[in-house]
Amino acid sequence: MLSAVLHEPNHLELVTRDVPEPGPGDVLLKIEATTLCGTDIRILDGSKTAGVRPGVVPGHEIAGRIAAVGDGVVGYAVGQQATVSIVVSCNRCRACLNDREHLCADLALFGYGIDGGLAEYMLVPADVVAKGNLMTTSVEIPPTTLALSEPVSCCLNGFDQYAAGPGDTVVILGAGPIGLLHTQLAARMAGARQIIVSNRSAARREAALVCGATHTVDPSATDLAAFVRDATDGAGADVVVVCIGGLDLANVALDLAGIGGRVSYFAGFPKGSTAVMDPNLVHYKELVVTGGSNARRRDVRRAIAVLESGLIDAAPIVSHQFPLSDLFGAYDALKQRTGVKIAVLP
Repeated sequence: MLSAVLHEPNHLELVTRDVPEPGPGDVLLKIEATTLCGTDIRILDGSKTAGVRPGVVPGHEIAGRIAAVGDGVVGYAVGQQATVSIVVSCNRCRACLNDREHLCADLALFGYGIDGGLAEYMLVPADVVAKGNLMTTSVEIPPTTLALSEPVSCCLNGFDQYAAGPGDTVVILGAGPIGLLHTQLAARMAGARQIIVSNRSAARREAALVCGATHTVDPSATDLAAFVRDATDGAGADVVVVCIGGLDLANVALDLAGIGGRVSYFAGFPKGSTAVMDPNLVHYKELVVTGGSNARRRDVRRAIAVLESGLIDAAPIVSHQFPLSDLFGAYDALKQRTGVKIAVLP
């Protein structure tokens, strides 16, 4: 089979290797699509190293089909469409026992320490299968849609915390794949009254409108704070979701929020970075500030159901497809921010 191998930062190679043989309890997936995200670039260039194993097969947004099962496997059948919850938790640390398995102290991740989806086949180890991380669909959906179950699950985890609801004004900072997913959740799950998406790219602002935004703003050409004040009669936003890891946005988000507003620092910020913020914005407006990192297994199951229902439309998000043989072209497109999201199809 053809497989990507990350030997070390900036040394990614396409190699031919044997298809894994599933042992007792293992399940072999034939990969049908793997979508890429900004984290894949950070893993490649070495800016993200925690949990990354030299020689790993990257790719954590995975859609496949069960190709073979090892002895003793029950509940899975060859031919079923499937994906994985990429966070493999210990199930015994304090985080796991407090319903935060996605923040496990001893977690392992597909595409980081466990071989991921940038190959023609991927082995799901027996211990991972036993923990319930292998999940099948109940109806057939396009592989490029199923691959979004990982980012959608993360967005659902964040969505549960900032709790947008009917009648809310939601401001989303960023219109990349994550920003567009939050836009769709705000529009189609929360029923928000106004959804204001801020992004410098005209093409991505157009995609945001397709995804349900009521207004889009180019922050380099328009005073975003003034725009939000005008749209809310001076009240400010009920929810602000930061989907770009720009340090200046940490305080911008607090400023845009109205009294009692909820602010989600959903995007990851550069490791070791700090931001200057006015704490009185939190104090006097009684803001609730949350984060959002990874997802639980139940979040992934819910993401699959959401994608099966059609609530999330993948069409404006997965904009480009590359064969695995042109993996480096796919990474270049990701680096150049070509389109919105890149899919790799073996």
